[in-house]
Amino acid sequence: MKLGIVGNGKIVKEFLTFINDLPEVELKAIVGRESRLSLLKELQDTYRIEQVYTNYQAFLDDPEINTVYICLPNHLHYAYTKEALLKGKHVICEKPFTSNLQEFTELKELALEKGLILLEAITNQYLVNYRTLREQVKDLGEIKIVECNYSQYSSRYDAFKAGEVLPAFDPAMSGGALMDLNVYNLHFVVGIFGKPATVQYLANMERGIDTSGILVLDYTNFKVVCVGAKDCSAPVQTTIQGNKGSILVKGPTSICATFEKISNDGSREIFDHNVHQHRMYEEFYYFNQIIDELNYDKAAAMLEHSQIVMELVDQAKVSAGLVFAADQS
Repeated sequence: MKLGIVGNGKIVKEFLTFINDLPEVELKAIVGRESRLSLLKELQDTYRIEQVYTNYQAFLDDPEINTVYICLPNHLHYAYTKEALLKGKHVICEKPFTSNLQEFTELKELALEKGLILLEAITNQYLVNYRTLREQVKDLGEIKIVECNYSQYSSRYDAFKAGEVLPAFDPAMSGGALMDLNVYNLHFVVGIFGKPATVQYLANMERGIDTSGILVLDYTNFKVVCVGAKDCSAPVQTTIQGNKGSILVKGPTSICATFEKISNDGSREIFDHNVHQHRMYEEFYYFNQIIDELNYDKAAAMLEHSQIVMELVDQAKVSAGLVFAADQS
């Protein structure tokens, strides 16, 4: 994979800390705003990135780049991904894929039309612990209740309460608790159980954005509750309850760290098989394989998964009266 990075925020800095552990991924370029040029050059020097750009079109014209990694605020994912696809580049786009299903569908169709790989960077789907957990769920018998809680008080919430609107709480930038935190819970649940019969989003709305909320997913024979909060906090964990036992995952669904399977007879088994300390390593290991091998079947399967999540996001937003600027264009 000959990678070009779009952005220079927190997720980019995290990504760069481990990517040298995947020597197959060649860091060809990074692009950002002119005002961030000094930071871009610092990242270039530290992580041996070949080129720095402050113009996106010049970046896309670089023949050395075959894959573009979009790490921008949520509302920009669609436009920047579309431009990259039109330039013939494979694209890895950070979660949430787009602001709504319509944007996702257009990008999916464009990628298929051009024979390009399009992938969503959603960590949990690629972690060994998560894939192990999917198998262990079968030992729980009939699933009855699933609860995912990803509540993380945001320091930006204080500024929001004081009247300042930052990207994390800006409906014009597709922010809020659903898109920032609860979307991880959605991916976690859909990756195990597939698409639910219905979804409802009970959101705490402030000035047009969801600062926290509860997703209720009905799978007919069992029920799922997903909590995502940026205005309050609680122990972050997930429980999956069946009539023969349960699984407890400590920590966020984005990481899927060590989990414990607890049988009704009281026996316990702990699983911890992630292969790298950074949660993003395994997804990029697989992204590199998919793109280098042009594995369209695997890419299509992951797009199908992302599509289900985007469908649920749209339904959740409607049920809560949550409207982004992108939904009005």
